[in-house]
Formats: sequence, C-alpha cells, structure tokens
Amino acid sequence: MARKRSGTTKEKLLVAASDVFVEKGFRDATVADICTRAGANVSAVNYYFGSKEALYQESWRHSFAVSIKAHPQDGGVSKSAPAEERLYGQIKALVERITDENNKDFFISQMEIVNPTGLLEEVMISEFNPLRKNTLAVVQELLGSEATHQQIAFCETCIISMCIHPLLLQRVRQRAKGNKAPIMIDDLDAYADHVMKFALAGIAAIRGKGLDS
Repeated sequence: MARKRSGTTKEKLLVAASDVFVEKGFRDATVADICTRAGANVSAVNYYFGSKEALYQESWRHSFAVSIKAHPQDGGVSKSAPAEERLYGQIKALVERITDENNKDFFISQMEIVNPTGLLEEVMISEFNPLRKNTLAVVQELLGSEATHQQIAFCETCIISMCIHPLLLQRVRQRAKGNKAPIMIDDLDAYADHVMKFALAGIAAIRGKGLDS
C-alpha cells in the first residue's frame, strides 16, 4: 500500500509541476507552490526527484510521454503503408498533439525558449531524436536514394515547421487574457491535408529540378 501511495504522490508532483512550469517558467516556479498544488509535503520534491532542476526535467519528460501516448507519431498508419500515407499520419498526429488542450510539453518548451535554463536540452534531444529519425526516413524515401542529407533535413524542417509554428502561436494567443485575435486555423483536418499537399509538391519540385541543383 505504501508503494501505491508513493507512486500517486510522485505522479501528482509531476502533473502539478507541469502546470506551474507552463504558467511561470522554471525560474519563477517554486517548490512550495508545486507541492501545494500536488497536496504534498514540501520535502517531497527532494525525496522523489532530488532537486527542482531534476523535477523540471522529469515533468517535461512526463508531459511529453503523456502527449505521445495520446497522439502516437505514426497517426495509426501501418509501417508497411506507402511513404505518402506514413508522412500524412505523422503530420496529422503532430497537428492533433499541438492543438490538444491537455498538451503541456510544448508550452514548457516555449517558456524555456523565452527564458532559457539549458536544463531541458539533453532531455528534449533524447526524446525528439527518435521522432525526427522516423520523419527523416519517410522524407528520404519520398525524395529518392540520390537525395543529400542537407536536402532531406531541409524538407523535414519545413514540414515540421508548417505544423508547429502557426498552431503553437495560435494556442499561445488563445491563452492570453483579453486576446481577441481570430482563430486562423479552425479546421485541423483541412490544415493537415494542406500541409501534406504542400510538402509533396515541394518534394516533387526538388526531384523535378534535379537533386544536385
């Protein structure tokens, strides 16, 4: 029974920490505030994580894991499906993950960009690299065997950027108090389709011009 309660306390700390770090960023967040929200003793952070810094890293990792579980990168598309379908699955999953109101890892990352600590760099790299490797593989397949590493990386960057930047900006604006900016992207399926068409057209244009141009 003690182990069950301990696990629950640790989970509550991770959830509470994610909320506080989203709202305040690392520097302005306090251990006392996190523990109060978690209903835990102030010593619980050191007991379970060792430090506020370690809790920061683990709360981001926890938020990321929850988000990926809710929206798997493959979007439900089989690994044996054609490359076009697999790319669309990844695009659709990313769009849905960014716009999920329960998603916190993007906002913690945003706070880190605004006021960097460097604490999330290694954690984020370890989690993002496998996802990026999957997208790069699909893009390489679509570009063909003669594509250079630079061309593959540039195409992957453009595709991911089309998903992340406008939708994340829209979420940030929606969270701002008193903001009356109109919702620019309200049909997520249509937007995912647009990104897919744009990506395939760009890839086709690169192939048509010649991969060495």
